[in-house]
Amino acid sequence: MSAAELVGLAALFLTGVVLVIWCVEVFIEAVARSAVSLGISGFFLAVLLAGIDLENAILGVTAAFVDLPTLALGTVFGESLFVLAVAVGVAGLAVPFRMAVPRIYLLLLVLVPLPAFALSLDGTLDWTDGAILTVLFIPLLAGIFWRERRSETTFLLSGEVEEVVDLEADAETAGAAGSTANAGADAEPNGGDRAPAPDRDADLDLDLDLDEFVPDLEGKSGRFSLAVALLAIVGMTVGSGLTVVSAEGIFVALGVSGLAFGATVLSFIASIEELALTVEPVRRGRAHLAVGNVVGSTVFYVTANVGIIALLRPVDTAGAVMTVHWPFLAACLLVVAGLFARGRVTRAGGAALIALYVGYWIANYA
Repeated sequence: MSAAELVGLAALFLTGVVLVIWCVEVFIEAVARSAVSLGISGFFLAVLLAGIDLENAILGVTAAFVDLPTLALGTVFGESLFVLAVAVGVAGLAVPFRMAVPRIYLLLLVLVPLPAFALSLDGTLDWTDGAILTVLFIPLLAGIFWRERRSETTFLLSGEVEEVVDLEADAETAGAAGSTANAGADAEPNGGDRAPAPDRDADLDLDLDLDEFVPDLEGKSGRFSLAVALLAIVGMTVGSGLTVVSAEGIFVALGVSGLAFGATVLSFIASIEELALTVEPVRRGRAHLAVGNVVGSTVFYVTANVGIIALLRPVDTAGAVMTVHWPFLAACLLVVAGLFARGRVTRAGGAALIALYVGYWIANYA
């Protein structure tokens, strides 16, 4: 393959990733508006948006659908490690923070990958394994939501979900101001004081700056917003197709495996927004939101996400999956859980996580 062809594939790859991310932003905005307009519970909407990483799910499912299951599995490991190592690591380096994490969430963070690991020991994740993991996601998510509804602090809110909850609050009457969802988002774990949040204009913008290109649906009808959401799904499908097809050409031309490419390059680019969803809440004194993003994303990746991939195509879990990907994921989980258990993420802890992620890249291409 010539250099010009490789550059063309890289351009097509980036175009596909950007299109997927932009369409996801449009989809989230449209669904939020239509839910508020049509009277769907904003809390239920927050549940869905916080628990599911659409970008990774779409790219992984597309890769599995076109018979590239190792590329799809690579995105699961890659994005899990990105959230744990890069997002938490950068947050610790930039803004060392303290927080109190409920013990149940620490146990969940450490134990939730075990079913997928156990099912991988025979060397293959088939459709029965996929069904088990996909179904497992439902009670886990329901359990988190049940606990959150009974507690004063909502750990599940991410940046986008806060906006959704704010939309519902704005649509309510003055008598309903200060709803439970917003009160939960403003509360600090265990009743502790929270630092005042800076003005939104000072937000740390670490994503791909696509928010300003998302159409403003304020004042539009619920049906119109729902139609926009459906069009966004079409755009996600097109974008993911471009990404996966071009990614296949790139890793074949470079002589690397689809598993390694999906776990490193594809996951890194598709996960950039996770930095904003983790670092920004920490910077604004809402570390519990970052913890919620880490816990919720991890639960999704190692249950429903990998489960859906296995439902579509059997996945080979021998070789590098066992010798590279699972050990690094386990190491990152233990370090993050240890930092959370201590109640603080320091610069030293952040540096250790970044070093683990760099080692992960090296191990993939060694």
